[in-house]
Amino acid sequence: QVQLVESGGGLVQAGGSLRLSCAASRTGFSINAMGWYRQAPGKQRDLVARITSGGSTVYADSVKDRFTISRDNAKNTVYLQMNSLKPEDTAVYYCNANFVALGSYWGQGTQVTVSS
Repeated sequence: QVQLVESGGGLVQAGGSLRLSCAASRTGFSINAMGWYRQAPGKQRDLVARITSGGSTVYADSVKDRFTISRDNAKNTVYLQMNSLKPEDTAVYYCNANFVALGSYWGQGTQVTVSS
C-alpha cells in the first residue's frame, strides 16, 4: 500500500505564494515521474507540472514562469512552489507518483484558493 501525503494548500490573496509538498509513504522503491495536477469545479483534472527522476520538467503553459516543481529522490517527495498566484489557479491540487514496480498513485488532494 502506498500513500501520498500532501500538504501546503490554503487561502491566499492574488499575487501571493504557496508551497505544496507531497511525500510518498513507501521508500526503497524507485519512482519515475512525479507530478501535480489540478481540478477546478466542473472541469477535468489537468497537468500542472511534472518532473522525472532525472530532473526533467514539464509545465502547463498557464503556470510557466510562476510555478516551480522540484523533488527530493531520497525522500520520495515532490514540491510545487507557486508564485504570483491568480484567482484562476483556484482548484484542488493532486499529487501523482509513478512507481517503477508499483504503478501510479494519487494523493487525496489539497485545496488552493486564490482570492482577488
